[in-house]
Amino acid sequence: MNADPNPPVRRDRRFRRNSVPLLVHGVIEYAVGALSIGAPFFFNFDSDLATLTSILLGAGIVVLAFSSESPSGITRNLPIASHVVLDYVISLFMIVVPFIFRFTDDTAATAYFILIGFGFLLLTIATRYRDA
Repeated sequence: MNADPNPPVRRDRRFRRNSVPLLVHGVIEYAVGALSIGAPFFFNFDSDLATLTSILLGAGIVVLAFSSESPSGITRNLPIASHVVLDYVISLFMIVVPFIFRFTDDTAATAYFILIGFGFLLLTIATRYRDA
């Protein structure tokens, strides 16, 4: 028998910390911002406050991506360290905003904010902010 003492290494493809390149993070951030601006109209939010919050958060996310010192940033005025902190703040805010502003009776808006908030949090955790 001709057994190889070193079996082939199988790449781990799980979603984990430092697995998302910063450029991809930036592109997703623009998409999340645009989706948040359009979400009240796509998903028919009943609450006017949820609509306003979604549009303002979406615009804020786009401005954050636009001004960050990342490969996808345009003006590159905001340091990456500040960008990371703001990503965590925005994602956590999105998760709790339906409860703070009391529009939990609007199922579409509540589900949107919680799901996008958790997704944005996972993206923030998984992004590689420095070159390895």
